[in-house]
Amino acid sequence: MTTQDKSTSPASAPAARRGWLRLLIALALAALVLLAWRVFSPAAPPPAKTPPVPVKTALVSERTVAVTRTGVGTVLPVMSVTVQTRVDGQLDSVAFGEGQEVKAGQVLARIDPRAYQAQLDQSLAQKARDEAALANARLDLARYEELIKADATTQQTLDTQRALVGQLAAAVQNDAAQVQLARVNLGYTTIIAPISGRVGARLVDPGNIVRAADAGGLLVINQIDPIAVQFTLPEAAFQAINAALRASAKPLAVQALDRDTGDVLAEGQLSLLDNQINTSTGTVALKAQFANAEHKLWPGQSVDARLVLGEVERALTVPSGVVQRGPNGLFAYVIDAEGKAQPRPIDLDADHGQSGVALIRQGLSAGERVVVDGQYRLTPDAKVVEMTMPAPPPAGEGSAGGSGDSGKKTTP
Repeated sequence: MTTQDKSTSPASAPAARRGWLRLLIALALAALVLLAWRVFSPAAPPPAKTPPVPVKTALVSERTVAVTRTGVGTVLPVMSVTVQTRVDGQLDSVAFGEGQEVKAGQVLARIDPRAYQAQLDQSLAQKARDEAALANARLDLARYEELIKADATTQQTLDTQRALVGQLAAAVQNDAAQVQLARVNLGYTTIIAPISGRVGARLVDPGNIVRAADAGGLLVINQIDPIAVQFTLPEAAFQAINAALRASAKPLAVQALDRDTGDVLAEGQLSLLDNQINTSTGTVALKAQFANAEHKLWPGQSVDARLVLGEVERALTVPSGVVQRGPNGLFAYVIDAEGKAQPRPIDLDADHGQSGVALIRQGLSAGERVVVDGQYRLTPDAKVVEMTMPAPPPAGEGSAGGSGDSGKKTTP
C-alpha cells in the first residue's frame, strides 16, 4: 500500500476533525476574553477642557480728545545775560553764591572805586573853577554894557567880553558832562543784576583785575521762571498749525512731557512760529513759554513738546496696547457675549493720536470690551478670563525696606 493511501484512510478523519474543533474552541475563548475586557475595563477619561486664557480688558470709550502734534524740544532760558564789567579795575568782592536766585537790581560784585571817585572829584573841581570864572566874566560884561552907553569903552571890548562869557558857559557845560561821566563810571564799580534769574558758576574770583574788553564776563544769569522750550515739527504739520492759530483767539496750548515717562512737566503757551521752514531738514521751528515755579524744566533739558491744535468730540478711544498688527493689517481682540475673544480689523485715526491712547476710526463701537494685555496666547474663539493681580506679600515678609532680620528663620 502506498503513502497516499495511508493518509486518506478512514482512521485519519477523526484526527482532522479534532484539530478543527480545538481551533474553534480557542477562537471562542479569545472572543470571550475580549468581550470580558471590554465590559469590565474602566472607561477612558473624557478629553480635558482647554482652560480660559487670562487677559486684561478695557472698554471702548467715547470722549473728547485733543488734536495734537508732538516734537522733540530743548529747554531754553527766556533770557540769558552774561554779566560783564563796564570799567577796568580790581574785583574787590562778590555778593552772590553760585547757583543762587537773584533779583533784578541786586548787587552782585564791586570793583575798587577809588580811582573813579578821584576822577569825579577832579571833574567837580574843574566845574567849580569854570563856574567862578563865568560868574566874574558876566559881571565884567554888565560893566562894559554900562560903559558903552557913556562912550567910556569901545564896541570891540564889549564884543570880546561877550565872547568870553560864551566860552566860559560852554566850559561849564563840558564840566557838567565830565562830572556826569565820572559819576556813571563810579556807578559801574558796583555791578548789579540786570534780570532776575539763577546765577551759574563764578567765572572770576575777587582780587583779579577785570577789564571791560574781557569776553568771558563775571557770571551768567539765566531766567528760568518763566522758561521756554524750542522744538520742531515736520513741514507737513505747518498747514494744520497755521489754521489752528488763525481760528484761535488765544495762544495755542503746549505741554512739556518727560521723554522717559511721558509725564506732563509743565503746561504753557505757544509764543513763536518761525517765519520760515528749514529747507535742509524739512521742519518748522516753534517756541513755547512755561511757568516754572517748581523748576521741573531746566535749561538744556530734552523734552517732548505736545502742541494742542484743537479737539475732536465723541472720539472712540482705547489704550494703545489694544492695537495689534497682523499680516492683513491692524486688528483688536473683542470679547463677545460668550466671553470669547474674536479678532476684528480696525482703522486708526493717526492724525489725532495721543501717547498711550489710540483713536479708532472704524472697526469698534463704544462700550465693547477689548483685550489690552495677553493677546499673545489668544486664538479665535478662545475663552478668556480677566487677569487678577497677585496679592502683595504681608508686611515684613520680603518687602523692600524691611529690617535686616526679616529674612532669617528662628528656631522655637
